[in-house]
Amino acid sequence: MLSLSTSDIQLNQVASNKQDAIKAIAAGLEQQGLVENGYVNGMLNREAQNSTFLGNGIAIPHGTTDTRDLVKQTGVRVHHFPQGVNWDNDKTVYLAIGIAAKSDEHLGILKQLTKVLSADGVEDRLKNCDSAEGVIAILNGEVQSEADVDTSLVQLAFPATDLVQLTAVAAGLVKNHQAASNATVADAIAQGATHVGQGLWVAKSQKEVTRTALSFVTPASVFEEDGVAVKGLLFVAACNGSHGAVMHNLAQLLYKKQADKLFTADAAGVVSLLTEEALDGTTAVFAIRNPHGLHARPGAMLVSVAKKFNSTLLVANLNGDGKAVNAKSLMKVIALGVKKGHELQFTAQGDDADAALEAIGQAIADGLGEGK
Repeated sequence: MLSLSTSDIQLNQVASNKQDAIKAIAAGLEQQGLVENGYVNGMLNREAQNSTFLGNGIAIPHGTTDTRDLVKQTGVRVHHFPQGVNWDNDKTVYLAIGIAAKSDEHLGILKQLTKVLSADGVEDRLKNCDSAEGVIAILNGEVQSEADVDTSLVQLAFPATDLVQLTAVAAGLVKNHQAASNATVADAIAQGATHVGQGLWVAKSQKEVTRTALSFVTPASVFEEDGVAVKGLLFVAACNGSHGAVMHNLAQLLYKKQADKLFTADAAGVVSLLTEEALDGTTAVFAIRNPHGLHARPGAMLVSVAKKFNSTLLVANLNGDGKAVNAKSLMKVIALGVKKGHELQFTAQGDDADAALEAIGQAIADGLGEGK
C-alpha cells in the first residue's frame, strides 16, 4: 500500500511545459533520496517514448527500465499545479505523480492510484485542492469515489411480508456497515419505496449518511404491494454522487428487461450485476507477455488500438478481481494491475466487434510496442 506524507506533496507549482515539470519532479525525487543523479534523463526519455498523461488532469512521469539501477528506494513525488501544465495536445495536468520504482513495484502503485483517480469529478477536486492533506486524502481514496456495495450488504430470502419490513432490513444493513445511523433507517421507512419496474423497488435516504452505500434485499416469497409484485428492494444511502455508476448499471438491467437476474443471483452475483458494466457481445481472452506487464506505455498502446473501433469494448483481468472496465480508458486499464502472464478477457459489442478483437489480439501478440 502506498504511504504518503505531506513531505511528498509540493503545492502551488508552476511549469511552462511538461519537460520543466518533469525536471522539477526528478529533482524532488533526488532530494528525497529516492534516486541517484541522472534519473531525470530516464524520465524525459520515457516521456519521449509515450506520454504519461492518464486523463482526469493527471500524469505519472517515471523512468525507463534501463534507469532502474538509479532508484535507491521505491517512492513517489507529487507536484500540484493549480494553474495546470499543458502536457500534450492541450491536455492539462493539475497533478503530476513522479514514480521511482526498483522493480515491478510501480504496477502496484499505478493500480492503487488509478483506481482512485479514475472516478468522476476527481479532476476538479485536484485542481481546487489547497492543502497537502487534501491531496493525500484524494490519493489514498479517503474521498469516496465508489459507492460501497459488497456481499455484506446483500440479504437474500428474508422472511418479510411487506415493504416496511424489507426497507427496514435493507437500511439496517447499511447501518451495520457503519455508513448510516438509526435516523437513516427511520427516514427510509418514512419515505417509503418506489416501484421502478419488473418487481424491483427502490428506497433511499440522505439523513445522517456518512458513506454512500447500497444494499439489496429479496423476500423469501414474492408478495404484492398495492397490487404490484415485490421481488426485491434496493436501498440507496447517499452522501455524495458515488452511487451514479451503480444506478447506471441498474438502469441498463431494467432497460434490457433483465431485473430477474438480480432476484435469482447469489450475493456475489448481485454485487457483480450492480457494480460491473455488462455487454452481450463477442469475447476473447489474450495473455499479456510484456516483461513488466501493462504499465503506462503498453497500456497506452492497447487503449490506442481499442479506440480505433466503434464497438463498445470491456476488458477484465481474469487473474485479478475479474471486474470488467472500459478498454478505451487508459486509467481504467492500468488500474487492472496486469502483470506478465495475466489473462485479459475482452468483450466487444458493435458492427466491428470481431475486427476489434482481432486487432487487439494481434497488438498483444506483437508486444504492445515493446516487441514480441
